[in-house]
Amino acid sequence: MRFGVLGPLAVTTDAGEPVTVPGVKVRALLADLLANRNQVVSADRLIDDLWGDDPPANPAGALQVRVSQLRKALNDAEPGARDLVESRPPGYLLRATADADRFAELAAAGDVARLTEALGLWRGEPYADFADSEYVRAETIRLTEQRLAVLERLADARLARGEHDLVAADLAELVARHPLREGLRALHLRALYAAGRQTEALESYADLRDRLADELGLDPGPELVALHRRILAQDADLTGPPRAARIRNSIPARLNELVGRAEALTELRTLIPQQRLVTLTGPGGVGKTRLATEAAREQARPDGVHLVELAALPPGDPGVADRILAVLDVHEAAGVSVPAADRLLAAIRQRRLLLVLDNCEHVIEPAAGLVARLLRDAPDVTVLATSREPLGLTGELVWEVPPLAVPDDDRDPDAVRRSAAARLFAARAAAQQRGFRLDDRTAPAVAQLCRRLDGMPLALELAATRVRALGVTGVVERLDDRFKVLATQQRDVPARHRTLAAVIGWSWDLLDDPDRRVLARLAVFSGGCTLDAAEVVCDADVEVLTRLVDRSLVVMDDTGTGPRYRLLESVAAFCLDRLDTERPGEAAAVRARHAAYYTSLAERADPELRGPGQAEWLVTLDAENANLRSALAHGGGLRLAVALTWYWFLRGRFSEARRALTLDGDSSAQARAAAWRVGFALLQGDRLETADISAYDDSRGTWFVAAALIHRSELTRAAELLAAAEGSADRWTAAAVLSSRAKLAHAAGDLAALDRDGTRCAQLFAELGDRWGRLQASDWVGGLAELTGEYDRAAALHREGLGWAEELSLWPEVSSKLSWLAWLAVQTRDYVQARELAERAYRLAAEQDSGSALVFAELSLGFAARRDGKLDVATTHLEHLVELARREAQPALFLPMVLVELGYAAEHGGDPATGLARHVEAFDVAQAMGAPRDAIGALEGIASATAWSEPEVAARLLGAAAAARRAAEFAAAPAERDELDRIGGRLVAVLGRERFDTLVAAGHDLSPDAARALV
Repeated sequence: MRFGVLGPLAVTTDAGEPVTVPGVKVRALLADLLANRNQVVSADRLIDDLWGDDPPANPAGALQVRVSQLRKALNDAEPGARDLVESRPPGYLLRATADADRFAELAAAGDVARLTEALGLWRGEPYADFADSEYVRAETIRLTEQRLAVLERLADARLARGEHDLVAADLAELVARHPLREGLRALHLRALYAAGRQTEALESYADLRDRLADELGLDPGPELVALHRRILAQDADLTGPPRAARIRNSIPARLNELVGRAEALTELRTLIPQQRLVTLTGPGGVGKTRLATEAAREQARPDGVHLVELAALPPGDPGVADRILAVLDVHEAAGVSVPAADRLLAAIRQRRLLLVLDNCEHVIEPAAGLVARLLRDAPDVTVLATSREPLGLTGELVWEVPPLAVPDDDRDPDAVRRSAAARLFAARAAAQQRGFRLDDRTAPAVAQLCRRLDGMPLALELAATRVRALGVTGVVERLDDRFKVLATQQRDVPARHRTLAAVIGWSWDLLDDPDRRVLARLAVFSGGCTLDAAEVVCDADVEVLTRLVDRSLVVMDDTGTGPRYRLLESVAAFCLDRLDTERPGEAAAVRARHAAYYTSLAERADPELRGPGQAEWLVTLDAENANLRSALAHGGGLRLAVALTWYWFLRGRFSEARRALTLDGDSSAQARAAAWRVGFALLQGDRLETADISAYDDSRGTWFVAAALIHRSELTRAAELLAAAEGSADRWTAAAVLSSRAKLAHAAGDLAALDRDGTRCAQLFAELGDRWGRLQASDWVGGLAELTGEYDRAAALHREGLGWAEELSLWPEVSSKLSWLAWLAVQTRDYVQARELAERAYRLAAEQDSGSALVFAELSLGFAARRDGKLDVATTHLEHLVELARREAQPALFLPMVLVELGYAAEHGGDPATGLARHVEAFDVAQAMGAPRDAIGALEGIASATAWSEPEVAARLLGAAAAARRAAEFAAAPAERDELDRIGGRLVAVLGRERFDTLVAAGHDLSPDAARALV
């Protein structure tokens, strides 16, 4: 197992395969252990490092869980690797070596090659993703200092070899970052002076002297003062050895900063010396040429590094060798006619040089033929090529240049500023308009721009030229007409790069007609497509797609369940224009095939979403979501919408479902859509006249409307519809009906019905293999366990359901399951754990905009805070819930229990009268709803508030509540038991034990309503 800390934390197997270490806390644990590798780190220190001032309720157990997760991640990647993490008193030890250890080993060798190799191991700042964490700070500082020392040693060695110009350029950035480091400054002064830049050397010394005086109140050290005097005296010894005798390099000077390619440059600088042929591939405008020239600039070759630009050659032109000869300044002898390729080989056969062949795609055959000869007959020549497709030669290393990373969250300006695409755009925009800043105001528009342009550097740079005239928002608003907007008049930009259309047109023109036809048709897809979809919709085959992928016009993504083919947004826009203008009528035909294909796919998926294939089909439809929306807009209609209703429900996309269900369709589709329209409207809170709702011909739709009515707390009407649907011959609908009946039984406190319906529901869904259904059943089987006091069993059931919800990516359900577990923690007095779980649930529900999940999470937050004595926090949450509960025509099911908690909060805050009013209201609402458990809780609350003024009445109320609990078989939770013990203790103190017991016994004969009448 290999561990990388010289940059973001990275783990790979010995074979080089990346290892995923899931979870922020698990990765933090690994970083902590790596920073102290091969040493025991105490458990107490690890807990403090990971959780700081907010440890979990069981910190030792939580740490052990994270250690187990780390061991599992390592072992899954490489069997036996779990043993690298050892349990050693008083904590844990990681047996490992890291890239930092290899760096130290190479740095100790001291020669230029080893020092260069050592620096090539760095991928960024050490422990970059944990750099702000105190537990890696010392190690980060140590490694950063070691790297600076190696950079200084390497610069010194290169100065001794006469590389004055290159060292001066390389050290400029380092000096800017570490302006007070005198050793580094001394090397820079020597390099500048030896390169003939005495004035700059003296200015740099003056800059250091002023900084030291202003910032530290110090003077430069004696060695630097002496060097300054030698520069003033023009000491001949400072000129160093003569520059290495080499053929001149032809890499152009750097005109501006290369943004966002630090890791790519590091990798390429390491690869180029090891490979004879490296080809940078990628679509036009991705930055192949710029990356190649920057990677080549740092390469040292005795006979030079030379850029050969091939773009000016006509397509298929055989004159590649002539272009190289011209760059090398090798001329044909007078009167002698020798083929250019032979003359080139004769000229460089014994030379050690690097050729950068730029833009090979339009002369791919002659370029590949010539490079093959060079590799075979000139063993010390290395070739770095750029092309929109590989050269296709043995020994070629194809390095695909990716677009720059784009921001994934418009709402986080810091995340936008960190993304490479946004940084490039901001740098170029600021160069065009001095006042431009990437700040909180501009970040959302910049993020959208970067995504719309796929992070393509050339497109971003073209967009930046328009900021002065349009502003960044104006550029974004005009991206639908991107080929008109994205253009530049800069005279030093090649014609093929002056407009976005020209960039793509260059590749389009190199295709033959059949490939153009397929490429244009692929533009109708949104978000890519599978091979099967491309074959059906576009008449494509694997060979055509392979050619288009090789030519960087189609992107193949195999990170999901299978390969997908997609076009960059700008390529798609170009191709759609060609489809519409060059082949009249074909666009409509292709879109019709597209709509038919995805309608068929949705209709195949619909029944599978209710069985064992549910997870796989959810992933499939998620991947095709953009295509499904496009198909709805171009002919799929109501038939497609009806097929997608259950998918939309599972994914919580109610608004999308409602919009689609208004589309036109035949009578059959209209009949099937009717119930779903009503159900989604109810779920979104529309005020419908529910008395007019009757059963539908579709029993599944009838159940769906009933479930939505339960969500609205309209229980009587829901029960009527469930009765109409329960005779369905469809086993899935029968199971769903049982799930809703179990929910009604839970609300009514009918334990027998809850046990019967919940158990049968779980059994049916298990037989069907429907994990969503089993998840629903676990709510009510677990709810029964909680009502009867089986808290461990209830927690186990909900944890199992949580696993199913996470597997299916049903995030509102994940939130609800976390809330169930939080609720159980409240009942069992673990208020810290309850708050932690409920806060996680609340954040997730808010991210998903799930109202019901938010309510459940806030219930647990409010209850945990009240039971833990945090009355202000509790009251804030509980009052908000009361406000929500009273918005609907029917009060929400949770209203009585919230009113009871508010009653206790008022009482504990010194206001028993308000507490009594809350409890009485809770009792009356619970009785009206038919919620006996809530009524009993309210009766106990009334007893608590009455104990202050009428202790004898309070004792009889407790007796009536206890009798009702026994009759209904509702076990009092430990937290409720604490409340009852508190009330009873107060009454015993006032009445005495004997009188208290007599009054409680007398209360046993009272019904809850009769007891309530005593107040």
